[in-house]
Amino acid sequence: MACTTILVGKDASYDGSTIIARNEDSSNGEFNPKRFIVVKPEEQPREYKSVISHLTINLPDDPLQYTAVPNADLKEGIWGEAGVNEANVAMSATETLTTNERVLGADPFVEYTPAKGDEPEVPGGIGEEDFLTIVLPYVKTAREGVQRLGALLEEYGTYEMNGVAFSDVNEIWWLETVGGHHWIAKRVPDEAYVTMPNQLGIDEFDLADALGDQEDHMCSADLAEFIEANHLDLAVENTTPFNPRDAFGSHSDSDHVYNTPRAWSMQRFLNPYDEVWDGPDADHKPESNDIPWARQPERKVTIEDIKYVLSSHYQGTPYDPYGQLGDERTRHMYRPIGINRQSQLSVMQIRPYRPQASRAVQWIAYGSNPFNTLVPFFPNVDTTPAYLEDTTTRVTSENFYWVNRIIAALCDGAFRSTSNAIERYQEKTGAMGHRLVAATDEQVARLGLTAAEEAAQSAAEEEFEADNVDGDVQPMIPDEIVEATRNAEVRGILAAANQTMADQLKEETDKLLDSVLYTRSMEMKNGFHMSDF
Repeated sequence: MACTTILVGKDASYDGSTIIARNEDSSNGEFNPKRFIVVKPEEQPREYKSVISHLTINLPDDPLQYTAVPNADLKEGIWGEAGVNEANVAMSATETLTTNERVLGADPFVEYTPAKGDEPEVPGGIGEEDFLTIVLPYVKTAREGVQRLGALLEEYGTYEMNGVAFSDVNEIWWLETVGGHHWIAKRVPDEAYVTMPNQLGIDEFDLADALGDQEDHMCSADLAEFIEANHLDLAVENTTPFNPRDAFGSHSDSDHVYNTPRAWSMQRFLNPYDEVWDGPDADHKPESNDIPWARQPERKVTIEDIKYVLSSHYQGTPYDPYGQLGDERTRHMYRPIGINRQSQLSVMQIRPYRPQASRAVQWIAYGSNPFNTLVPFFPNVDTTPAYLEDTTTRVTSENFYWVNRIIAALCDGAFRSTSNAIERYQEKTGAMGHRLVAATDEQVARLGLTAAEEAAQSAAEEEFEADNVDGDVQPMIPDEIVEATRNAEVRGILAAANQTMADQLKEETDKLLDSVLYTRSMEMKNGFHMSDF
């Protein structure tokens, strides 16, 4: 799947949260209607069967509850994509990556082979269809997420290159698959953000750390031998840090129209004054191969910044398909971030200044990002609103996914005449979301803590006192976090807040549909009035 990811470390975000976000984009010529659901432990399969690779995996008996954004049509599998579990661990899977022939020659993909004659079928490995379902319910920290997925990759292999993000309140980790069975993972620096545009991204990797203390890096156990045996390290000096992008990534002409311009666009927005971005003397251009994987922003990154960069169509440049700069050639040179075949966007925020039961927020948008809105929902609940959950495979304006598809199709051909309505809608619903989160936080705070939670928090505070430099208001070990998020009274408050958000969202989205439908109808070419004479 074609996607775009941004990861924001806790010291780079506006409120000290860890934030991971990704557009899920469908393949060219396809739409994938999406649902927002809660998967309860009793609903989690114990024997998992992949549709694409025909692989069967036995799963543990003690899954956590988690959210997911699966396909409404399960003909190609679940595709859970993004969610938060009861341990307040978030996962985004996956960003499809690129590679090269040397890597695939050394460690081929594990692809499904159908039965032929007397030869039985051979199952393939795991992929985007499977990752969230077989990993997120079984991990209690972001680091554990990397370790579990890494072990599964080594055991079963994969049939594609993928990038996967994990976060908890303290850390963000980014994992990239390398060939069929190998992988690398790097901790996102707290003070930095990361941009990922369908291209293997990590550009500096400490193998000694990954194979030793694993403070900021992890990898397959035999990665050093794999690199050496297959001559994958392209460094020209022994003192040069190992560059996975050079070793494992692609170096194709298509990257310059499909991938690198998206990283350029995001970093141009978040670091406008750090360097020259435009013109012949630009430090980095849309087709530059050396755009950094991670960098420190010039100011703290907000939820609205994330929505803006993940909706980008190169505004203010000659490359904007809706713009008036450049010409027809330049306006269609590069693949936009905000594209017609967007399925969903999930922005997962883990907030250290809120109690464990309500600190996770999953912001959601459906459809093409330039024309939709991003709104918050609390994931530690027992049910999700029907407006986002009950997406059908039939087109209807009664659910959030399809109404956004309709609005985008109407607005695309009349961008200038409908853009004001879209901006007002985005601003109003975004403000509603922030206001609802704040009100819900106040309501939860009034409940106070149960006796068990007070005891657990007191013990945790004593244990973590020396390390709690980030001011976590309720530091707990993972098992205590799970118990805290299972507070039934808090879950009821959060579920009611989600329903309020969905109700208000439907009202505003229906108004927007009415507005843009009227505008487009008045612009129809067969309009005629007697006053025209």
